[in-house]
Amino acid sequence: MRDSSRLTRRAALGLTAAALPVAAAAPASAATAIGGERLARDGIQTSGATGLPKKLTARSWLVADHKTGEVLASYRAHQRLAPASTLKMLFADTVLGKFERTRTYRVTDADLADVPSGSSMVGVKPGITYTVHQLWQGVFLRSGNDAVHVLSHMNGGIAKTVAEMQAKAKDLQALDTHVVSPDGFDHPGQVSSAYDLTLFARHGLHDDDFGAYCSTRTANFPAGGKKTFQIQNTDRLLTGAYGLRPYTGMIGVKNGYTSHAGNTFTGAATRDGRTLLVTVMHPANGGNEVYKETEALLDWGFGKGSSAKAVGTLVDPLSEGGASASPTASGKGAKGAPGATGAAASSADGTSPWHLLEGAAGTVVLLAGGAFALRKRRAAVAAAKSREEDGS
Repeated sequence: MRDSSRLTRRAALGLTAAALPVAAAAPASAATAIGGERLARDGIQTSGATGLPKKLTARSWLVADHKTGEVLASYRAHQRLAPASTLKMLFADTVLGKFERTRTYRVTDADLADVPSGSSMVGVKPGITYTVHQLWQGVFLRSGNDAVHVLSHMNGGIAKTVAEMQAKAKDLQALDTHVVSPDGFDHPGQVSSAYDLTLFARHGLHDDDFGAYCSTRTANFPAGGKKTFQIQNTDRLLTGAYGLRPYTGMIGVKNGYTSHAGNTFTGAATRDGRTLLVTVMHPANGGNEVYKETEALLDWGFGKGSSAKAVGTLVDPLSEGGASASPTASGKGAKGAPGATGAAASSADGTSPWHLLEGAAGTVVLLAGGAFALRKRRAAVAAAKSREEDGS
């Protein structure tokens, strides 16, 4: 979502405290230990390796080996935060295999009527016939909510797609994730975690089409008749843009931005036959910071992190023989982890502390919270620097 608001988050929090009831910030009642007990702890988790980047500002991050599923290092891996368009990875995990790439579909006004105002768009138009392949290019390259909604309507509607995504998350054992919309757009209660986003990426990359789409740099998109226009992937580590160079070995996966979520990114890169996954959520600054911190963690993983011992694991889906892991409550693990007291925690019934405040400058999603949230909220995301960032 492109948001021109220049309110700082500190000012916004003060505004929210006066406007919303404190009761809205009720935390979740339990912290999960999916993937290992250490992933439910506060603080940086690593073993057997040194040299982690020292200037990481993200509220949550994780580094994992794609092949083995070993988590090499993490910070608040299960903290529940707004995912923005990285949630589209789960949408793809759920819907991608349902339609042949060559299938055509003529878009109607009704298919686009429920796309939220302010969404990132690829430029889908009513009356134009698209192939499924082109719609998925719109999803992966431009994070087009319009393309997501068309595919969702092809799939039986938004509500059906959301329910299927939630069921898919459960099968993947992504228990930090609560789905409200298929596109990742800001909604109260919609949360995920660095751990879950990494699960979505790992599962998706086992599918050839998923891997091909997320690694596509440019494509021609229909404009009506025989006309087309070029779209470029918004993953700056893949294409190189806004002062960044393409990251050597980068193969995807998905970035996101909203005023609520700030910047989020899950990336995958391969070097010397080894593929690493990195998820970074909510760094302190906007613009390129999410990519810089991802790059630093990838460099560490391919370098000094090559000697790291696992501090946890990315579990396998239940449908593929993965052992069921049960949530654990209270104790030290619940303190810093996962939605127990996290600023964007959802409550046990799936509700969220986040509420929408409509302003002339755009929609800003704010937290009504107590002292913990006030202490933990970071500086504002520089919206003006992130206008071209992938949103929801």
